Amino acid sequence: MLESEGFLAFPSVNRFCTAPSNRTGFLCDDRVTCIPSSWVCDRVSNCRNGEDEQEKLCGDLPHSLPGYLVFLCSNPRSWIYADQRCNGMNDCGDCSDESGSLASCPPCGWEWWSCIPVRYEYCSCIPRRLCRDGVQDCLDWSDEYVCRP
Repeated sequence: MLESEGFLAFPSVNRFCTAPSNRTGFLCDDRVTCIPSSWVCDRVSNCRNGEDEQEKLCGDLPHSLPGYLVFLCSNPRSWIYADQRCNGMNDCGDCSDESGSLASCPPCGWEWWSCIPVRYEYCSCIPRRLCRDGVQDCLDWSDEYVCRP
């Protein structure tokens, strides 16, 4: 990649970084700013020089993206950004990004309650803020009778 194209003369592999909340990120040209992978090719320039929105990177999603920015869902036609894997939400639509063997997610964190959710947006955990809110979020009602916010 050439400087005239807006990229420093570093291979794309060197753009890997760890964004806030220990998520996979994209390193901007300034070699300091690390943006979450889901901010790449979102039609908003988050890097000073706009390198996160360049045609070479965003022209044929997800194929034009470096592999570390992409998570391939179980459905071969579906993909998400790597920072959306293990975020508690059903981003793939089939929970392969949360509970599939490829995802390798840790158990629910302290802000989450482990159960079988009744809503499609969650996979194997619900946010604790939903505990004892008078609405069934877990198949076994544990969010209303056992879980504490």
